[in-house]
Amino acid sequence: MSAEVMSKAANRRRGFLVVLSGPSGVGKNTLLNAVLPLVDGLQYSVSATTRPPRPGEVHGRDYFFLTDEEFDGMVQRGEFLEWAEFVGRRYGTPRAFIEECLDKGLTVILDVDIQGAAQIRAAMPEAVLVFLLPPSLEELRRRIYGRGKDSESAIAERLSWAQHELAAVTDYDYVIVNDDLQRACDQLRSIIIAERCKVSRSDYPALIASLREEGKTP
Repeated sequence: MSAEVMSKAANRRRGFLVVLSGPSGVGKNTLLNAVLPLVDGLQYSVSATTRPPRPGEVHGRDYFFLTDEEFDGMVQRGEFLEWAEFVGRRYGTPRAFIEECLDKGLTVILDVDIQGAAQIRAAMPEAVLVFLLPPSLEELRRRIYGRGKDSESAIAERLSWAQHELAAVTDYDYVIVNDDLQRACDQLRSIIIAERCKVSRSDYPALIASLREEGKTP
């Protein structure tokens, strides 16, 4: 049996979801943008939000920008895998897109806050949860101010909420300290590859059966 056939047999089952969380400003988007080109079959899930787009953001690429009425309708129809409110705005993960990707065997990755991650774990216990930590609170404060995208009051609220978020790290499967982007990227990539190699996520029963049949051939 060729290595290519064995590889396909080992990765034939349904895909899985990777959830990345961490305080605002810790570098989740930067890390995601770094790892996505490095892992074949890795699909980013775009979230929906009621906040207005920031300069340079594009509907359908960065977020699905919805009105409050549109968001309410999706909640009522059960179309979110999770949703939460943060700093006066709501954010949610459309369920249909993720299910479609998982059925294709893809690995889906998304970033949500701790509330959203808890909802996903309840709805999809097999999801892999990764928490991204800042090297220090002072560095986190510097990064948030350096973005220059939020008002003083919003920045203060984000820093206050970060203290609460850090306590949730024990609810996650993995933790990465984002003190070096390349190292953090290598660690996240390694987590995804290791999860793909789990027997429970692969079609090894079919592979073993095939190998046994091959062994019977004279």
